[in-house]
Amino acid sequence: MSLIESISGILIAKNPTGVQVQIGGIVYNLSISISTFEKLPDLNQPVTLLAHLHVKEDILNLYGFELLSERALFLNLNTISGIGPRSAMNILSGTTPSEFKQKIINSDVQSLTSIPGIGAKTAKRIIVELKEKFSISDENDDGLSFSDQPDSLISKDAKNALKSLGYKANQISKAFSEISKDGKVIDKLEDIIREALKRM
Repeated sequence: MSLIESISGILIAKNPTGVQVQIGGIVYNLSISISTFEKLPDLNQPVTLLAHLHVKEDILNLYGFELLSERALFLNLNTISGIGPRSAMNILSGTTPSEFKQKIINSDVQSLTSIPGIGAKTAKRIIVELKEKFSISDENDDGLSFSDQPDSLISKDAKNALKSLGYKANQISKAFSEISKDGKVIDKLEDIIREALKRM
């Protein structure tokens, strides 16, 4: 589990690659993708971003995401040799998580190389590293949308939240099964919880 799950505060500065969020007397700098930038509120308005704290030696960097699926792809890309956080964020700015996942499953090297920051060798490496993982997630991911692989955090977090509300494991499993049968694409934790509660 990440040390910092999310950041909530006042948005005081933004550009296509980064934001500044003020929480009390502290201002945090977070790197973001263009897709997250496009969904930001106006300046001086409240904002909440999912977060990842990347630690390398004595350097700490915060990355912010509007969607769980975006953070999931970022974390997956960081498991691949030769792709660091900056490259992963550039990739996120050039595609959506669902589009990227489909390119991997289809072994579509040509489409992958059209994304800024991905050459032919890198595209092939990404396919080798992630194709099986993404294919398995399609079969065993409770029928929900692209989640926080490799740990399926979106499903686990939703189930844990429901358990904390007093629901039993069999009730939760039944609700998730019904959501899966409905074929709904759900990308936000609160939406999954809401859908599950409707079925309790």
